[in-house]
Amino acid sequence: MYCIPAIDLRGGGAVRLRQGDFAQETAYGDALFWAKSYAAGGAAMIHLVDLDAARRGEAVNGALVEAIVRAVDAPVEVAGGVRSAARAEELIGIGAARVVLGTAAVRDPDLVRRLASAHPGKIAIGLDHRRAANGRRELALSGWEEHSGHELAEVVAAFADVELGAVIATDIGRDGTLGGPDLEGYELLLAATPHPVVASGGVGTAADLRALSAVTVNGRTLSGAIVGTALLSGALTLEEAFAACAP
Repeated sequence: MYCIPAIDLRGGGAVRLRQGDFAQETAYGDALFWAKSYAAGGAAMIHLVDLDAARRGEAVNGALVEAIVRAVDAPVEVAGGVRSAARAEELIGIGAARVVLGTAAVRDPDLVRRLASAHPGKIAIGLDHRRAANGRRELALSGWEEHSGHELAEVVAAFADVELGAVIATDIGRDGTLGGPDLEGYELLLAATPHPVVASGGVGTAADLRALSAVTVNGRTLSGAIVGTALLSGALTLEEAFAACAP
């Protein structure tokens, strides 16, 4: 299982939100600095999210995204506000290793299918969801501000025959909290999809990463774990994270 450092962009800088709430934002300064630091530290991939674009559907931090993708040697997957073929093609054209579609996966699944067919392995779906009291995991759209009415397993099943690079699932209620990941949810996802599954949300310690790496369903394990706040805040070092993810 790979450890994938995350950098979220808002207003031209690196930030983290708590539970997807834009009113609970912590700023972490120069996003390019963090990207270079993670790449120099040996990151197998960097997860880059344009939060402004996710909210508005426009490439608000587009110039910064391009600068980061071009400046680092590590592969970069880009998420946030990718809702057209033109934007996805643009990101692939500047060197993004993988492009993540979230809102579009619900509202325009045919777009995901077309892009995945044209770029096998370079398209991922980002399934950001909140868990209700009854256990239902409902997807959130447009920068986590809209309810979709669609359940996580329902949407992922619709892409079983599409050549996706990954299914990235973020538990919004845990994101940015350092409170631990949703292990049960990732077991369900591994059982529901043939695609590589990447965990996101809640990682706060090396023990959390070891727990994720131990999740196994029918011989399959998670392919990656995205770590954001824990690294930016210093709760976890890059070396500790990599060691915890190693087999």
